[in-house]
Amino acid sequence: MRDMLHTDQLRGHLAVVVGAGASGRSAARLLARLGASVRFLEKNAAAVSDDFRAEARAAGYDLRTGEHGPADFAGADMVVLSPGIRKANLAQALAGCPGVQVVSELELASWFTPEPIIAVTGSNGKTTTVMLISALLEAAGRRVFTGGNIGTPLSEHVLSGEPADVVVLEVSSFQLQLVRSFRPRVAVLLNFAANHLDWHADLDEYLAAKLGLFAAQQPEDTAIVCEELRPLLAGRTFTRAAVTWYDVASNFLCRRLAGVHNQSNMEAAYLACRGYGVDETLAREVFAGFVPAPHRLQIIGEKGGVLFVDDSKATTVTAMEAAIKSFDRPVRLLCGGVFKGGDLAALAPLVKSKVSAVGLFGASREVFEAAFAGVAPVFYEPTLKAAMARLYADALPGDAILLSPGTSSFDLYPNYKARGRDFQDIFAGLPARDAGRAGQGA
Repeated sequence: MRDMLHTDQLRGHLAVVVGAGASGRSAARLLARLGASVRFLEKNAAAVSDDFRAEARAAGYDLRTGEHGPADFAGADMVVLSPGIRKANLAQALAGCPGVQVVSELELASWFTPEPIIAVTGSNGKTTTVMLISALLEAAGRRVFTGGNIGTPLSEHVLSGEPADVVVLEVSSFQLQLVRSFRPRVAVLLNFAANHLDWHADLDEYLAAKLGLFAAQQPEDTAIVCEELRPLLAGRTFTRAAVTWYDVASNFLCRRLAGVHNQSNMEAAYLACRGYGVDETLAREVFAGFVPAPHRLQIIGEKGGVLFVDDSKATTVTAMEAAIKSFDRPVRLLCGGVFKGGDLAALAPLVKSKVSAVGLFGASREVFEAAFAGVAPVFYEPTLKAAMARLYADALPGDAILLSPGTSSFDLYPNYKARGRDFQDIFAGLPARDAGRAGQGA
């Protein structure tokens, strides 16, 4: 048990947790450990598993499902929103308790996190950079907790009592919109591009959320920001920390990570770790042996001389762009799904020069056809399997079939991981053929 946690700290307080995902459940456990009475709200009753219902009964939560109303928040001293739940959508329900503190699970857990925090945000590349940072720190002999928006919520680390020298967190704009005092010792902003415009009110709100990462930093802290963002942030006082602007470093090469964007991720990771015993020699060794996470430009294999690459994690236009740029061979692109915003038309020159065919599947057909028709051959199939089979039938030896959808997966799949696994399963079931016969409809 951490010395910072005392069961009487929130005794007599009512905490309302909204959203039965991993973050919400972890926040409820932490609040209960602190002595609070917990009221747990979940709009979708089907999202509440039998296991969680049993957990809620055992812990004494007031578990409520269905639409949220003012009565659900009556008497609340604190409201904790799971990532993806907009505070603005609860304005009417919260109107009866105007002084209530509304925070994210990240903010709540950070109050009880004594270790230095390295936090990473950006529109793309967050998970890879966090994994690189953790690998560097572990190679330097540091005990590391890795979590946040990737894997384990910070509240679980707080509850575990497990010691760590450094806490490394991936943080999303959803989480950052509701932070007040969250203070990373090192904060990293990798990039910024149109994303989540189906959730944020506009691009300005999205940027303001990202910059919330730096708001509570002090002069002795470090802010690491991509040089490309300097014009966008000119004139903004977004942090009191010392700012390190970084550009792509050509000296950090890694055979396992393709593309300029990953060179940038490696540079950011190295800069974040320099104060923790990581030098250039160690960084080179770690980067050379680094294995990227699944579904991020993951090479699946070859059939008939055709390379298959799973980049299902590319849920934005900028991630798709980075993926296409990573190849020095003709690309047959698979894309489609729930479009979240971005300038597809701006990719036309890149698509024209590198993409030999575009196979669309799932939702947003009209968006992609409007941008790519006439730039490269484009066809549509309702499913990933059908689109992939058509690309494979026409592919030539030396081509790459790239799943880099540029969208979220929620039209056909529960998440990008399921979409990537389907891609890999379809690849496994494709017929083998002689490389010399590829492209002949074999």
